[in-house]
Amino acid sequence: MERRIPRDLVNADVAVRRYGDLGHRWLDGMWHGDPLADAVVADDFGASSATEAVRAALAGGIDSVADAPESLRMLFKFLDDEPDWVDHDRLDNAADALVRHTPILGMVLGAASLVRGAGNEIAGKPLALTGRYVSQPAVRSVEVGEWLRHVLTRGGMRRDAAGFAFTVRVRLIHAHVRRGILASGRWDEEAWGVPIPQSYMALTMAEFGHIAVEAMEMLGVRFTDEERDDIYHLWRYVGHVIGMSDDLNLCKEADHLLVEELYRLTSPGPSDDDRDFVVALTGDYLVPELANLLPGNERFSRAVSKTLMYGLQRVFIGDADADALRIPDGPVKHVLRRIGPALALVNRIQDLRYPDRERVTLRAYKGRDVSMERMRADYRVEHDLVDAAPH
Repeated sequence: MERRIPRDLVNADVAVRRYGDLGHRWLDGMWHGDPLADAVVADDFGASSATEAVRAALAGGIDSVADAPESLRMLFKFLDDEPDWVDHDRLDNAADALVRHTPILGMVLGAASLVRGAGNEIAGKPLALTGRYVSQPAVRSVEVGEWLRHVLTRGGMRRDAAGFAFTVRVRLIHAHVRRGILASGRWDEEAWGVPIPQSYMALTMAEFGHIAVEAMEMLGVRFTDEERDDIYHLWRYVGHVIGMSDDLNLCKEADHLLVEELYRLTSPGPSDDDRDFVVALTGDYLVPELANLLPGNERFSRAVSKTLMYGLQRVFIGDADADALRIPDGPVKHVLRRIGPALALVNRIQDLRYPDRERVTLRAYKGRDVSMERMRADYRVEHDLVDAAPH
């Protein structure tokens, strides 16, 4: 049986030859969105809306929604049936491990994960078409940070917790974007597959998983084997809740690596929209945030931060991909590539100075929350997710 392959995807034959069944699943995933959530946003909720009904069901259960349509009942039948493999102690351990390194995590999610994702013009098209790709990258980053704050919290992904609810809201946002773009007539499905497909959802999980972990380790963070496994366990469950099918949901580090390879292999490369996004993200958000961590006056810290950020981006994604995105080059990347062991030694000394791990972790949670409130104030963000943003 001949498979449909999005016209603008490249190296599809190589993907199948090199990755076998996974290559087939990757290509097939380009045609699949999220049937459960897509059915909800396409349904008729009368005087209410899909967004309001989902929020009500999250808060009070599906039976609290009067005349809930079958689409909503099917979605919550899925959401309320927690998989047997979920271990909330492991999710909490992952949250603790990541939050203890909040400043570095925040930096790499922007400079490594988002920049890595920007190397594929098909993946970036949904945001480009909504007009949110280049505009207000700092606001979008705060929205992601707000979601992440609730996910990376002890108990945050339990059914009645905020991290779970925020993740379901993100799932519905994706479905609304998918529906809106398809209805606009501006989407070339034969060239690009469906908007926000399963394949690119898998890459998003890798952005928060292995891509972030690898970049953090380049900057001296040393996770234990148990912590790494638990981090991947966390993102497996987040992927499940956010609408990933079992065909492509990532279970372990090896899965993350394979999806990253397939993403790069089949990508047609970045477009000018992607390059504009990296410029906006770097100038409007990453450089100011890094400058906040540096001493000296604002003019000096901004100048140093810009040079350091370009260097970090090149270290994280490699020179070839950085060239494609037109990220400025410079010698500082050579220094940054060798700084990991020194920073790891600093972290080890800190661990010896403050051996009470529980106290350090609780302080990190408090510091993370203070930092989020500071960013909300700095960038004048009064909402949490885009579904609550003023129009």
